[in-house]
Amino acid sequence: MTPVRRGRAVRPISIALVFAASAAVAAVVVPAVRAHARAAPVNTRPPSLVIEPGLGSRLEIAPGTWSGATSFSYEYLRCPDGGGAPDGSQCTPTTSAPLASPGVHLVVTTDAGHSFRARVTATNAAGQKTTVVSAPSAAAIESEVRFCPPGYQAGATVGELRPPARLQFDRHTQTPAVITRSTQRITLRVQVVACEDQVVRGAIVYATPTPFQMFSEAESVTDNNGWATLTLTRRRFFPATPRQQHFVVFLRANKPGEDLLGGISTRQLISLPVRLH
Repeated sequence: MTPVRRGRAVRPISIALVFAASAAVAAVVVPAVRAHARAAPVNTRPPSLVIEPGLGSRLEIAPGTWSGATSFSYEYLRCPDGGGAPDGSQCTPTTSAPLASPGVHLVVTTDAGHSFRARVTATNAAGQKTTVVSAPSAAAIESEVRFCPPGYQAGATVGELRPPARLQFDRHTQTPAVITRSTQRITLRVQVVACEDQVVRGAIVYATPTPFQMFSEAESVTDNNGWATLTLTRRRFFPATPRQQHFVVFLRANKPGEDLLGGISTRQLISLPVRLH
């Protein structure tokens, strides 16, 4: 009779060792993954201020480059001349609470003699925060930039003006005084002022009728007395209606090279009388 071979019995200790090894690996890997997921945001390029401050200019924060961040808050810090401590501890925030977006800070007279830093705080999904402070700006010096030039009582050149100064339309005249059905050309003279009603030289003035295509648009530059002369030539859609009584012109004055909707620019509608009968 042939003896029956019996396989070796599985030792319980081998299974126990496998589970023990798996548990040991999990005990090391899982906390490491969790720790990585909870890592605070990392700043790879520090924040900075976009422009150097002079009175009347605007500061804007460039937040720098970050990884692992889901939200940010921003602060403009007013610091001693020279910048104070690198961590911003010797500086004072310009607002009572951090800003949700960089916004801008207008440098005013009370900022004279102070430099600025930007403080940016990044937050990740787990609520962990990292705060970085920028390098200091140059100190704001009162004589660097003025809202209005020192001798503005005699009038100002538009290139000398900075925000918060604004151009304004003071007076206008038109020829003919009343627009009729036979009018082929309108000559507008518009005076531009700023800085407590002082005339402004070199401002660009643009005029266009509204609705369009009743008369042509025109553009001119203010002279030494702040006046710009604009000639509007008749187009085919005048009059707009048989009963038209007013002719509305859109006016815009701006500084050459500046944003048409920003800076020291201004806009206004004026109404000229119309008599068709």
